[in-house]
Amino acid sequence: MGSELWSKSAGELAALIASGETSSREVVDAHLARIEAVNGRVNAVVEVLGDQARAAATAADEHQKSGQPLGRLHGVPFTVKTNIDYAGSATSEGAAALKDLVAPSDAPVVERMKGAGGIAIGRTNMPDFGLRINTVSSLYGAAHNPWNYDLTVGGSSGGEGAAIATGMSPIGLGNDIGGSVRNPAFCNGIASIKPSFGRVPAGNETAAMNQTISGQLMLDQGILARTVGDVRRGLEIVMGAHPRDPFAVDAPLGGAPASKKVALVLNPEGGSTHPSISEGVRRAGEALEKADYQVEEVMPPLLIESYLAWSELIMSDTQMARPLLEVLMGADGLKFIDFTNGAFPPATLETVFATHQLRDKVHKAWQQFFFDYPLIVGPTWTQPPFPLGFDTESPESAMAVVEMFRFVLPANLMGLPAACVPTGVIDGLPVGAQIMSRRFREDLCLDAAERVEEALGLITPIDPR
Repeated sequence: MGSELWSKSAGELAALIASGETSSREVVDAHLARIEAVNGRVNAVVEVLGDQARAAATAADEHQKSGQPLGRLHGVPFTVKTNIDYAGSATSEGAAALKDLVAPSDAPVVERMKGAGGIAIGRTNMPDFGLRINTVSSLYGAAHNPWNYDLTVGGSSGGEGAAIATGMSPIGLGNDIGGSVRNPAFCNGIASIKPSFGRVPAGNETAAMNQTISGQLMLDQGILARTVGDVRRGLEIVMGAHPRDPFAVDAPLGGAPASKKVALVLNPEGGSTHPSISEGVRRAGEALEKADYQVEEVMPPLLIESYLAWSELIMSDTQMARPLLEVLMGADGLKFIDFTNGAFPPATLETVFATHQLRDKVHKAWQQFFFDYPLIVGPTWTQPPFPLGFDTESPESAMAVVEMFRFVLPANLMGLPAACVPTGVIDGLPVGAQIMSRRFREDLCLDAAERVEEALGLITPIDPR
């Protein structure tokens, strides 16, 4: 398997193409063949851009032979979540109601991936409007976990996670307001980064309305790949200010030297943690200790408050958007929103004010904590991937899902960087760790993730099971 072009990392492929050892056309064809071979079992890629990709690969090979400078992803395929504009393709956001919403231009992240020489080969599955932790789309149907067909791939960038884990794509684009590039990394056994808020620009020309308050505070564009090195490469390509995004800034990927103290969180407050999940995090801690990090079991401050503040922000926005969602969203997605929103009283002016006060309190406490412990290493989910449909069985099952992804929420609430890295396989399913730091210190997260990867190795790509 390791000799197959579709099994190689984006960095390896870029080097092979640049040296002339292989061609972009061969690489693209290998990935398109892999999609043909395995996508029927996972339903991760919902639109194949075959003709466009082959034409772009031919042009890339001609450019390579010319001796002119090459981009960092020259001739390398990538995939794009269906809520990110790709010119000439529908930005459906997984919703049947938007199946004909064709983008007139590329989103900034697509523009930059193409500018680095990348070649889009497909669009990937997601739940309607990304408002569910399980990738079941009213337009495309369910995505299936390649480790176990009956389990979720996570959400909302679930199609990306499954496509990358199975070798259909080496690197892809997603976004994250509640773990949506980290949940699929965990469920599928790959790596990802949710950058700091303001690190990577958004900006869909297809957007029919301005961003909600929670989007303005907590939504980030992210990178998924099988290796941490590819995640870093992708982040370096797409980051920086852009005319379409008033929040994105130019900032170096690095900063002042920091201590190597790590707060290890095996069982985050607010619920239970499965033993296999704790073991996956423990493995990361042991790998970091061997790499000369000082690892200590410490609980970050105000965790319960961070969950509540995130939930109130999302809930108030979905409450306001409910009339529009009733028109555009599939029934299952609405059911999940109703089940989870039902756990909270309706938002009022007073509760919104209190939520923002609470968010500020949490952020101040975490900022101080990071100057004692520059890294927090813990789980992504606190339970293994759940069966498809579990999240909409009942209000109780929906809230059980919310409990299991609780530890991704602080990074969204405070705009923190958070990297995911797999740490092995237990009981036939991937386990891993999430690594957080203070804003604009993605470098610390990725450095630590690379040490974990070096110690524990890769677990993908795999054939669907």
